[in-house]
Amino acid sequence: MAHSLLCRVGRVVQAGRWPYVATRTLSSEAQEEPLTLREQHDGIRRIILNNPKKRNALSLAMLSSLWENIVTGVDSDDLRVIIISARGPVFSSGHDLKELTSAQGREHHTKVFQACSEVMTLVQDIPVPVIAMVNGVATAAGCQLVASCDIAVATEMSTFATPGINVGLFCSTPGVAIGRAVPRKVAMEMLFTGRPISAEDALRHGLVSRVVADEASLEEETLAMARRVCQSSRPVVALGKAAFQRQMAQGRDAAYATASGVMVDNLALRDGQEGIKAFLGKRKPTWTHSTEKAHE
Repeated sequence: MAHSLLCRVGRVVQAGRWPYVATRTLSSEAQEEPLTLREQHDGIRRIILNNPKKRNALSLAMLSSLWENIVTGVDSDDLRVIIISARGPVFSSGHDLKELTSAQGREHHTKVFQACSEVMTLVQDIPVPVIAMVNGVATAAGCQLVASCDIAVATEMSTFATPGINVGLFCSTPGVAIGRAVPRKVAMEMLFTGRPISAEDALRHGLVSRVVADEASLEEETLAMARRVCQSSRPVVALGKAAFQRQMAQGRDAAYATASGVMVDNLALRDGQEGIKAFLGKRKPTWTHSTEKAHE
Protein backbone atom coordinates (compact mmCIF):
# COMPACT_ATOMS: atom_id res chain seq x y z
CA MET A 1 0.00 0.00 0.00
CA ALA A 2 2.84 2.40 0.83
CA HIS A 3 4.41 1.73 -2.56
CA SER A 4 1.15 2.40 -4.40
CA LEU A 5 0.53 5.67 -2.55
CA LEU A 6 4.01 7.00 -3.24
CA CYS A 7 3.96 5.79 -6.86
CA ARG A 8 0.80 7.86 -7.42
CA VAL A 9 2.83 10.94 -6.48
CA GLY A 10 5.55 9.88 -8.89
CA ARG A 11 3.06 9.60 -11.73
CA VAL A 12 1.77 13.12 -11.06
CA VAL A 13 5.24 14.66 -10.98
CA GLN A 14 6.56 12.69 -13.95
CA ALA A 15 3.46 13.21 -16.10
CA GLY A 16 5.58 15.15 -18.56
CA ARG A 17 6.00 18.74 -19.60
CA TRP A 18 3.44 21.33 -18.65
CA PRO A 19 0.77 20.84 -21.33
CA TYR A 20 -1.26 24.01 -20.80
CA VAL A 21 0.59 26.57 -22.87
CA ALA A 22 -1.20 29.75 -23.86
CA THR A 23 -2.14 29.67 -27.56
CA ARG A 24 -1.98 33.41 -28.03
CA THR A 25 -0.40 36.52 -26.58
CA LEU A 26 -2.73 37.91 -23.94
CA SER A 27 -0.78 41.07 -23.23
CA SER A 28 1.65 43.24 -25.12
CA GLU A 29 3.45 44.05 -21.90
CA ALA A 30 6.86 42.43 -21.54
CA GLN A 31 7.33 40.45 -18.36
CA GLU A 32 10.52 41.95 -16.94
CA GLU A 33 10.66 39.75 -13.84
CA PRO A 34 9.83 36.05 -13.39
CA LEU A 35 6.24 35.41 -12.35
CA THR A 36 7.40 33.27 -9.45
CA LEU A 37 10.62 33.26 -7.48
CA ARG A 38 12.18 30.14 -5.97
CA GLU A 39 14.84 29.71 -3.32
CA GLN A 40 15.76 26.74 -1.17
CA HIS A 41 17.82 26.39 2.00
CA ASP A 42 18.07 23.63 4.61
CA GLY A 43 15.23 21.58 3.14
CA ILE A 44 12.80 24.52 2.88
CA ARG A 45 11.76 25.71 -0.58
CA ARG A 46 10.15 29.12 -0.82
CA ILE A 47 8.02 29.93 -3.86
CA ILE A 48 6.92 33.55 -4.13
CA LEU A 49 4.16 34.77 -6.45
CA ASN A 50 5.89 37.73 -8.04
CA ASN A 51 3.38 39.73 -10.08
CA PRO A 52 1.94 42.27 -7.63
CA LYS A 53 1.00 44.69 -10.44
CA LYS A 54 -1.48 42.10 -11.66
CA ARG A 55 -2.51 41.17 -8.11
CA ASN A 56 -0.65 37.88 -8.53
CA ALA A 57 -3.41 36.63 -10.82
CA LEU A 58 -3.23 32.93 -11.65
CA SER A 59 -2.87 33.35 -15.39
CA LEU A 60 -1.80 30.36 -17.48
CA ALA A 61 1.73 31.72 -17.40
CA MET A 62 1.63 32.11 -13.61
CA LEU A 63 0.22 28.59 -13.21
CA SER A 64 2.94 27.24 -15.48
CA SER A 65 5.64 29.00 -13.46
CA LEU A 66 4.14 27.80 -10.19
CA TRP A 67 3.93 24.20 -11.48
CA GLU A 68 7.57 24.28 -12.59
CA ASN A 69 8.79 25.62 -9.26
CA ILE A 70 6.86 22.98 -7.36
CA VAL A 71 7.87 19.91 -9.38
CA THR A 72 11.55 20.75 -9.96
CA GLY A 73 13.54 18.40 -7.74
CA VAL A 74 10.46 17.45 -5.75
CA ASP A 75 11.76 13.89 -5.25
CA SER A 76 15.10 15.09 -3.89
CA ASP A 77 15.94 14.17 -0.30
CA ASP A 78 17.07 17.78 0.12
CA LEU A 79 13.48 19.03 -0.14
CA ARG A 80 11.33 18.61 2.97
CA VAL A 81 8.70 21.36 2.82
CA ILE A 82 7.44 24.08 0.46
CA ILE A 83 6.22 27.55 1.46
CA ILE A 84 4.10 29.53 -1.01
CA SER A 85 3.84 33.28 -0.40
CA ALA A 86 3.39 36.42 -2.48
CA ARG A 87 4.74 39.90 -3.03
CA GLY A 88 2.40 42.83 -2.50
CA PRO A 89 -0.86 43.32 -0.61
CA VAL A 90 -2.70 40.61 -2.57
CA PHE A 91 -1.73 36.95 -2.13
CA SER A 92 -3.64 36.16 -5.31
CA SER A 93 -6.78 37.58 -6.90
CA GLY A 94 -7.52 34.34 -8.75
CA HIS A 95 -7.81 33.86 -12.50
CA ASP A 96 -6.84 36.59 -14.95
CA LEU A 97 -10.26 37.60 -16.30
CA LYS A 98 -8.66 38.75 -19.56
CA GLU A 99 -8.11 35.05 -20.29
CA LEU A 100 -11.80 34.31 -19.79
CA THR A 101 -13.44 36.55 -22.39
CA SER A 102 -15.31 35.22 -25.44
CA ALA A 103 -12.42 36.38 -27.59
CA GLN A 104 -10.29 33.61 -26.10
CA GLY A 105 -12.85 30.90 -26.83
CA ARG A 106 -14.14 27.78 -25.12
CA GLU A 107 -11.05 25.68 -25.83
CA HIS A 108 -8.83 28.23 -24.13
CA HIS A 109 -11.21 28.53 -21.17
CA THR A 110 -11.12 24.75 -20.74
CA LYS A 111 -7.33 24.86 -20.77
CA VAL A 112 -7.26 27.53 -18.04
CA PHE A 113 -9.44 25.57 -15.62
CA GLN A 114 -7.73 22.25 -16.34
CA ALA A 115 -4.36 23.87 -15.69
CA CYS A 116 -5.54 25.38 -12.44
CA SER A 117 -7.00 22.07 -11.27
CA GLU A 118 -3.71 20.33 -12.08
CA VAL A 119 -1.75 22.78 -9.93
CA MET A 120 -4.19 22.49 -7.02
CA THR A 121 -4.10 18.68 -7.05
CA LEU A 122 -0.32 18.74 -7.49
CA VAL A 123 -0.01 20.71 -4.24
CA GLN A 124 -1.91 17.97 -2.45
CA ASP A 125 -0.23 15.03 -4.21
CA ILE A 126 3.46 15.87 -3.90
CA PRO A 127 5.31 14.02 -1.11
CA VAL A 128 6.21 17.08 0.98
CA PRO A 129 3.93 19.38 2.99
CA VAL A 130 3.01 22.71 1.39
CA ILE A 131 2.41 25.77 3.59
CA ALA A 132 0.57 28.87 2.38
CA MET A 133 2.00 32.04 3.93
CA VAL A 134 -0.71 34.67 3.45
CA ASN A 135 -0.33 38.38 4.08
CA GLY A 136 -3.20 40.12 2.33
CA VAL A 137 -6.12 39.27 0.10
CA ALA A 138 -6.78 35.78 -1.28
CA THR A 139 -9.78 35.61 -3.58
CA ALA A 140 -11.34 33.08 -5.98
CA ALA A 141 -8.61 30.73 -7.27
CA GLY A 142 -6.21 32.48 -4.88
CA CYS A 143 -8.42 31.36 -2.01
CA GLN A 144 -8.56 27.95 -3.70
CA LEU A 145 -4.76 27.77 -3.55
CA VAL A 146 -4.79 28.52 0.18
CA ALA A 147 -7.44 25.85 0.75
CA SER A 148 -5.43 23.35 -1.29
CA CYS A 149 -2.27 23.77 0.78
CA ASP A 150 -1.69 21.39 3.68
CA ILE A 151 -1.18 24.21 6.17
CA ALA A 152 -1.96 27.92 5.98
CA VAL A 153 -0.65 30.73 8.17
CA ALA A 154 -2.11 34.22 7.76
CA THR A 155 -1.78 37.69 9.23
CA GLU A 156 -4.71 39.40 10.95
CA MET A 157 -5.07 41.78 7.98
CA SER A 158 -5.64 38.92 5.51
CA THR A 159 -9.07 38.27 4.01
CA PHE A 160 -10.50 35.41 1.97
CA ALA A 161 -13.34 35.42 -0.54
CA THR A 162 -14.91 33.72 -3.54
CA PRO A 163 -16.43 36.80 -5.23
CA GLY A 164 -16.99 35.30 -8.67
CA ILE A 165 -20.76 35.53 -8.21
CA ASN A 166 -20.39 39.34 -8.32
CA VAL A 167 -19.03 39.23 -11.88
CA GLY A 168 -21.32 36.50 -13.13
CA LEU A 169 -18.82 33.67 -12.74
CA PHE A 170 -19.69 31.35 -9.85
CA CYS A 171 -16.53 30.09 -8.13
CA SER A 172 -17.25 26.42 -8.82
CA THR A 173 -13.65 25.19 -8.97
CA PRO A 174 -12.53 27.14 -5.88
CA GLY A 175 -15.56 25.57 -4.20
CA VAL A 176 -13.99 22.12 -4.58
CA ALA A 177 -11.07 22.98 -2.30
CA ILE A 178 -12.95 25.38 -0.03
CA GLY A 179 -15.85 22.96 0.43
CA ARG A 180 -13.35 20.39 1.70
CA ALA A 181 -11.67 22.85 4.05
CA VAL A 182 -14.59 24.59 5.78
CA PRO A 183 -18.08 23.54 6.89
CA ARG A 184 -20.61 23.27 4.07
CA LYS A 185 -22.78 26.16 5.23
CA VAL A 186 -19.76 28.46 5.46
CA ALA A 187 -18.59 27.46 1.99
CA MET A 188 -22.05 28.08 0.55
CA GLU A 189 -22.28 31.51 2.16
CA MET A 190 -18.89 32.46 0.72
CA LEU A 191 -19.83 31.17 -2.73
CA PHE A 192 -23.35 32.65 -2.90
CA THR A 193 -22.62 36.07 -1.40
CA GLY A 194 -19.03 36.69 -2.46
CA ARG A 195 -18.46 38.47 0.84
CA PRO A 196 -14.92 38.20 2.28
CA ILE A 197 -14.24 36.59 5.61
CA SER A 198 -11.59 37.77 8.04
CA ALA A 199 -8.50 35.84 9.00
CA GLU A 200 -10.05 35.10 12.39
CA ASP A 201 -13.18 33.68 10.76
CA ALA A 202 -10.98 31.71 8.36
CA LEU A 203 -9.19 30.26 11.38
CA ARG A 204 -12.43 29.51 13.20
CA HIS A 205 -13.82 27.66 10.19
CA GLY A 206 -10.63 25.78 9.34
CA LEU A 207 -9.54 27.53 6.15
CA VAL A 208 -6.25 28.54 7.79
CA SER A 209 -4.20 26.85 10.49
CA ARG A 210 -2.94 29.86 12.40
CA VAL A 211 -3.30 33.67 12.50
CA VAL A 212 -0.50 36.00 13.56
CA ALA A 213 -0.33 39.70 14.22
CA ASP A 214 1.84 41.04 11.41
CA GLU A 215 4.23 40.27 8.56
CA ALA A 216 7.24 39.81 10.84
CA SER A 217 5.34 37.31 12.98
CA LEU A 218 4.14 35.58 9.81
CA GLU A 219 7.69 35.00 8.64
CA GLU A 220 8.81 33.78 12.05
CA GLU A 221 5.85 31.46 12.62
CA THR A 222 5.86 29.94 9.13
CA LEU A 223 9.59 29.25 9.14
CA ALA A 224 9.39 27.73 12.61
CA MET A 225 6.64 25.42 11.37
CA ALA A 226 8.65 24.50 8.28
CA ARG A 227 11.76 23.77 10.35
CA ARG A 228 9.71 21.53 12.60
CA VAL A 229 8.61 19.52 9.54
CA CYS A 230 12.25 19.23 8.48
CA GLN A 231 13.07 17.46 11.73
CA SER A 232 10.98 14.45 10.68
CA SER A 233 11.77 11.59 8.32
CA ARG A 234 10.99 12.54 4.73
CA PRO A 235 9.51 9.16 3.64
CA VAL A 236 7.40 8.96 6.79
CA VAL A 237 5.97 12.43 6.11
CA ALA A 238 5.38 11.52 2.45
CA LEU A 239 3.63 8.28 3.37
CA GLY A 240 1.48 10.06 5.95
CA LYS A 241 0.48 12.89 3.62
CA ALA A 242 -0.55 10.51 0.83
CA ALA A 243 -2.49 8.31 3.23
CA PHE A 244 -4.30 11.27 4.79
CA GLN A 245 -5.45 12.55 1.40
CA ARG A 246 -6.63 9.09 0.38
CA GLN A 247 -8.57 8.26 3.53
CA MET A 248 -10.30 11.64 3.64
CA ALA A 249 -12.12 10.70 0.43
CA GLN A 250 -13.26 7.36 1.85
CA GLY A 251 -16.00 6.22 4.18
CA ARG A 252 -15.13 5.50 7.81
CA ASP A 253 -14.50 1.74 7.53
CA ALA A 254 -12.49 2.03 4.32
CA ALA A 255 -10.52 4.92 5.85
CA TYR A 256 -9.57 2.80 8.87
CA ALA A 257 -8.52 -0.06 6.57
CA THR A 258 -6.35 2.33 4.54
CA ALA A 259 -4.82 4.00 7.60
CA SER A 260 -4.14 0.70 9.38
CA GLY A 261 -2.38 -0.72 6.34
CA VAL A 262 -0.27 2.41 5.99
CA MET A 263 0.80 2.26 9.65
CA VAL A 264 1.97 -1.31 9.12
CA ASP A 265 3.89 -0.15 6.03
CA ASN A 266 5.31 2.75 8.07
CA LEU A 267 6.60 0.31 10.69
CA ALA A 268 8.39 -1.63 7.96
CA LEU A 269 10.46 1.44 7.02
CA ARG A 270 13.93 1.66 8.51
CA ASP A 271 13.10 5.18 9.69
CA GLY A 272 9.92 3.87 11.32
CA GLN A 273 11.94 1.41 13.39
CA GLU A 274 14.68 3.98 14.05
CA GLY A 275 12.13 6.35 15.59
CA ILE A 276 10.84 3.66 17.95
CA LYS A 277 14.36 2.57 18.93
CA ALA A 278 15.36 6.17 19.57
CA PHE A 279 12.31 6.77 21.75
CA LEU A 280 12.91 3.61 23.78
CA GLY A 281 16.61 4.43 24.05
CA LYS A 282 15.88 8.03 25.09
CA ARG A 283 17.95 9.52 22.26
CA LYS A 284 17.34 11.57 19.15
CA PRO A 285 16.58 9.55 16.01
CA THR A 286 19.03 9.46 13.12
CA TRP A 287 16.91 9.43 9.99
CA THR A 288 18.04 7.84 6.74
CA HIS A 289 15.41 9.80 4.77
CA SER A 290 15.20 6.79 2.45
CA THR A 291 12.47 4.26 1.73
CA GLU A 292 14.76 1.45 2.83
CA LYS A 293 12.93 -1.36 4.65
CA ALA A 294 13.76 -2.65 8.11
CA HIS A 295 11.73 -5.78 7.45
CA GLU A 296 9.21 -7.13 4.97
